[in-house]
Amino acid sequence: MDDIQFKKSYSAFINPNYAVTPAQKGQASEKPNPAESEFGKIFQKTLEQNQQLTFSKHALQRMDSRNIPVSGQLVSQINSAVEKAKAKGIKDALILNGQTAFIVNIPSSTVVTTMSGQEMTDNIFTNIDGAVIL
Repeated sequence: MDDIQFKKSYSAFINPNYAVTPAQKGQASEKPNPAESEFGKIFQKTLEQNQQLTFSKHALQRMDSRNIPVSGQLVSQINSAVEKAKAKGIKDALILNGQTAFIVNIPSSTVVTTMSGQEMTDNIFTNIDGAVIL
């Protein structure tokens, strides 16, 4: 048997009286701005909250037990380092600040753990794919 191709003419399903009005040049279509909708506002607020630096429970325990002080200025510096790392596509970063190291999960902006100078004596860091020096 020969190859048989079945084709449907979908234009047969369109009503011949279907009116189409062409867009005129210079006329701006008035589309609603999605950022101004209620959903857009909530979505934007959620995005902004997700961009804030957070510390895991483990990191807070390490900061407390190792007496690692974290000031507002340092948090701001780590935030900017996270943004730089995010722009480069880094997933897990080592952020060094003098004698203190922070391991940060970049997509979630979460400090996973911290180390002071004494713990960095071996100078081996695993499970990172980038580093930022403050």
